[in-house]
Amino acid sequence: MAANTIIDDPLAPVPMPEQAPATDGFAQLPVGRIWYRDSGGAGVPIVFLHPAASGDPLLWGYQQPFFVKAGYRVITYARRSYYKSDRAPQEHPGNAAEDLSQLLKALNLPRAHIVSSGAGGSVAADHALTHPDQVRTLTVSSNYAGVRSGYIYEAAQRARVKQWNELPRWYREFSTSYIVANPDGLKRWMSLQEEATKGKGIEQESYNLIDEAKLGDFKVPVFLLTGDADSSTPPSLMRMLARHIPDVELTIVPETGHSPYWERPGVFNHALLDFLRKH
Repeated sequence: MAANTIIDDPLAPVPMPEQAPATDGFAQLPVGRIWYRDSGGAGVPIVFLHPAASGDPLLWGYQQPFFVKAGYRVITYARRSYYKSDRAPQEHPGNAAEDLSQLLKALNLPRAHIVSSGAGGSVAADHALTHPDQVRTLTVSSNYAGVRSGYIYEAAQRARVKQWNELPRWYREFSTSYIVANPDGLKRWMSLQEEATKGKGIEQESYNLIDEAKLGDFKVPVFLLTGDADSSTPPSLMRMLARHIPDVELTIVPETGHSPYWERPGVFNHALLDFLRKH
């Protein structure tokens, strides 16, 4: 190897930053309690929706101090059946998008930027279609925007072998490159995931049956992100989504799997910040 060769490691370990001061609390909704963490302040609010992996606020630990420092009011919360929020009863699980709407009202937030990852993207998309007046922008990372019908949904199913749910969740979530390069980061993520989903209840319902035609109904700017090594939401699938959304931007994060917010937080944060500042 030449003496002047520079080897850039995009997956070099990133220490978890100190979190910005925030208040923890429970919002009493008509159907149960939702746990949240709120940095407060007069900044424009951003609400982060977690994936199916965890409702622990430290899942967004790389984002919270970054966006508070950028001047935003940052709210993370756990959907029902996750972390400290009440479990959704099996007989009446309710609607996660309606819970989000009620949470915004409880916090006296008329409108907010909505940022989501994984399964949180389905909730965020359902909310944006149902309550567009509460949404400044919608960011969907590593999720096909809640699509459950049509050719995009059919294409998404081709990405998953029949043994998909038998694979370890961490293997489904991360690029092989991250798994190799960051065993400590992977262990930290796994510890958050295991604790926050312990005793998890039934999944909640959706208002909208979203297909490619329904994607045209988004009335807010939409930002799509995914990793180029995401095995369940690959770039090709996100490009299919983008073709049907009126006001959309798409970013592909290199050398990253299903969790770019965790695998490459610097790239994720700056791409998201650039988008938010446009709106």
